[in-house]
Amino acid sequence: MNNELAGIIFMYALSILLAIPLGRYIGKIFSYEATWLDKIFNPVDNIFYKLSGIDPSRKMNWKEHLVALLTINLVWFLICMLVLTNMSWLPLNPDSNPSMSGDLAFNTAVSFVTNTNLQHYSGETGLSYLGQLTLMLWQFISAGCGIAIAAVVFQLMKTKTTESIGNFYSFFIRSTTRILLPLSFIVALILIFNGTPMTFEGKAHMTTIEGDSIQVSRGPVAGFVAIKQLGTNGGGFFGTNSAHPLENPNYLTNIVETISIVLIPISLVFALGYVLKKKHLSWMIFSTMTLGFLCLLLPTIYYEMQGNPNIDHLGIAQSAGSMEGKEIRFGAGASAYWAIQTTCTSNGSVNAMHDSMTPLSGMFTMTGMMINSFYGGVGVGFLNFYVFIILAVFISGLMVGRTPEFLGKKIEAREMKIAMIMAFCTHC
Repeated sequence: MNNELAGIIFMYALSILLAIPLGRYIGKIFSYEATWLDKIFNPVDNIFYKLSGIDPSRKMNWKEHLVALLTINLVWFLICMLVLTNMSWLPLNPDSNPSMSGDLAFNTAVSFVTNTNLQHYSGETGLSYLGQLTLMLWQFISAGCGIAIAAVVFQLMKTKTTESIGNFYSFFIRSTTRILLPLSFIVALILIFNGTPMTFEGKAHMTTIEGDSIQVSRGPVAGFVAIKQLGTNGGGFFGTNSAHPLENPNYLTNIVETISIVLIPISLVFALGYVLKKKHLSWMIFSTMTLGFLCLLLPTIYYEMQGNPNIDHLGIAQSAGSMEGKEIRFGAGASAYWAIQTTCTSNGSVNAMHDSMTPLSGMFTMTGMMINSFYGGVGVGFLNFYVFIILAVFISGLMVGRTPEFLGKKIEAREMKIAMIMAFCTHC
C-alpha cells in the first residue's frame, strides 16, 4: 500500500515538473518566439501552407477564427464518414472487419470531432486499420483545435482588440506539429519498447498454455494510444481501452499514460502566464485547480484502497483494496488516480471499470466530469475555468460596488450573458 501511494505521488509530482518547462515552451509557440524545434518543423509547416493556400501572417478577427474552426471540422467530418462507411473494401483491413452503418458512423464521427470519443463499437472488431488511423488523425485535429482556441483566447486576454488576433490556421498547425506530434512520438516509442504493437499485420495466431489456438488482435496501437492520452481524447484502440494489456502492458506504461493525461492541460496554465507575462496569475489558477482536483482525488484513493465494505461482510480479505473491475498490474490506488484524472480532464480513457468503484468514488468521478475545469481537456479545460473567473469577478465587483474588470477589460451585461450561456451549455 505504501508503494502504491509513493507511485501516485511520483506520477503527480513528475507531471508538474514536466508541465512547467513545457508551459514555457508552449508560451513561446503562441508568442512566435524562436524554439529549437523550428528548424525541423518550419519546413513542414510551410508544406501545409503551400498546399492549402494559407497565408499564416494574415491576421484574423474572431468571426474568421470561428469560420476556420468550423471549416476544418466539417471537412474532416465528411472524410471520416466516408472512410467509416466504406472500410470493408478500402485498404488496410487485414482482419476483414465490416464497414460501419450510417448511424454508427455518424455517432462515431461526431464524437471524435468534438473530442468526446464516445465508442459504441469495440475497437479491434469494429474498425479496420484505416478506420483506426482516421480516428487517430481526428484525435490530433480535435486536440489541435482545442489548443489553437486557447492560443486565441490568450491573445485576446493580452490585447485590447478583437479585430487582429493572429491566424487560426497557424495556431492550429503549430500546436499540432510542435506540441502534439513530438510528445506523441516520445510516448509511442516508450509504449513500443514495452510491448505495445505498432504493425499493419493482421491478427496474431497464438497457442495458450492449455494448447488452445487463439487469435490476438493487434495493429498500429502505440501511435493511437499516445495521442489518445496526450490529446485528452480517450477513445481506445481496443474495446477495454487502457485496461487491455497491449494498450497498457505494465506499470511503467501506466505511469507514462497517466502523466500524459494531464501534461498538456497543466502546461497550458503555465503557458498563459508566459504569454501574458503574469506568472503569478498562472500560479493562482493552477493552485485553485489543484485544490479542487485534490478534493476529488484524495477521498477516491482512500475509499478504493480501503476496499468494499460489502465484501468485508462476506469475510473476504481486501488487503489490496477494492479490486473488483481493476487490473492487478496497477492496483486500486493507481486505478483511482487514473479515474479522477481522466474524468477531470474529460479524457475518458480507463485502466479500470468505473462502474465497479465504491459509491462515493463514483460520485467524485462524475463531479469531475460535471465541473470539467480542474485542469480539464487540452485548451478547453482552461476556457471552462475562464468562464468561472468571469462569473467570480462579476459577482465580486457587485459586492464591493465597483465596475467588474479583469486584466483591464470591463465585465458587463453582454459578457455575463455569454458566460452564463457557456456555463449552462457546458455543465448542464
